[in-house]
Amino acid sequence: MTSPTTRRAALIVLDGVGCGEAPDAAHYGDAGSDTLRHVLAASPALRLPAFERLGLGHLGALPNVPPAPEPEGAVLRCTPRSAGKDSTTGHWELCGVVLERPFPTYPHGFPAEVIDAFARATGRAVLGNRVASGTAILDELAAEHVRTGAWIVYTSADSVFQVAAHEDVVPLDELYAACEHARAMLAPPHDVSRVIARPFVGHAGAWRRTTNRRDYSLAPPAGTLLDALAAAGIARTGVGKVDDLFAGRAITSTHTASNAEGIVFVQRWLESRTPGLLFANLVDFDQLFGHRNDVAGFAGALAQFDAALPALLQALGPDTLLLLTADHGNDPTTPSTDHARECVPLLVAGNGVRRGALPPRATFADVGATLADWFGLDWRGAGTSFLAELVAP
Repeated sequence: MTSPTTRRAALIVLDGVGCGEAPDAAHYGDAGSDTLRHVLAASPALRLPAFERLGLGHLGALPNVPPAPEPEGAVLRCTPRSAGKDSTTGHWELCGVVLERPFPTYPHGFPAEVIDAFARATGRAVLGNRVASGTAILDELAAEHVRTGAWIVYTSADSVFQVAAHEDVVPLDELYAACEHARAMLAPPHDVSRVIARPFVGHAGAWRRTTNRRDYSLAPPAGTLLDALAAAGIARTGVGKVDDLFAGRAITSTHTASNAEGIVFVQRWLESRTPGLLFANLVDFDQLFGHRNDVAGFAGALAQFDAALPALLQALGPDTLLLLTADHGNDPTTPSTDHARECVPLLVAGNGVRRGALPPRATFADVGATLADWFGLDWRGAGTSFLAELVAP
């Protein structure tokens, strides 16, 4: 067993890649959601050989992914315990914070006092203010936005205050400043999980959101794995939107334009032998395909990651754990375009990892507790470490 001071771990969140409805899915309107299984069933030509060798087929009956006779990693299922099903909730729970109440949502739009205060603070009027698909609302309101300069504000089934603006009409700095105003004013009872800047470009009939999105999250209400690592002087490296989800507390992140770019960063970090934690979010599954009910695109993203997985595994050193998981589901085969209340897979690889199926965990927080144990910390957050079950002494 290596020393905790030299250990490394890469925690990669495949955003939205759930693996079956949680026990309380019906309460969230998500009975029957099963992102991974349904995408595989709808994609008969899809093969995931690297996932298969790692042990994905031991999660249950997955089309075209049979259980590996000798899996190369450990595999198990984690059940969400926090109230809610958004990215912030899922990532916080992975890092040891369990929420007792969900963030507020606005199925009928935000109250007038919220919208009026935002308009006064930013000096621009507001269009929209309703639940909408991000692409559909551009088709409906982008031309009026370009003509008037008014913000497009919308929400979803998740706790989000989204602000869209054309990059040629509103400079990015102004959009970001407006979102910072919104974040500051959205206090209880309107403490939404995230304010999201949604810049776009294009013209009528060809509007296109850009990669300059930014998320402004609430700060976690309790100490996280990241805080515990920071206090111990252990390095934390982010990839994707993870810093946004933790309000920049105890982690900075390289924002990437695609899963492919994120995978390259992960590969380079693994090869660098840098000690500490790499925490990556690969958002394309969710943002580009789950929310748009694009089954073929989702399948393609799974195939893309599967093709990259052997090189990631080869780059693991004797002191490194690789953990693949998710934060919620987003089943593109259902009528809904929203997140789904699902369990998530956890696949773990590394030298000394016990191979095969492990018992399920009752909360994502056990992942954070196990990583803390791996790094030799006393902190456990809301979880329980299963490092002794996962890694041979």
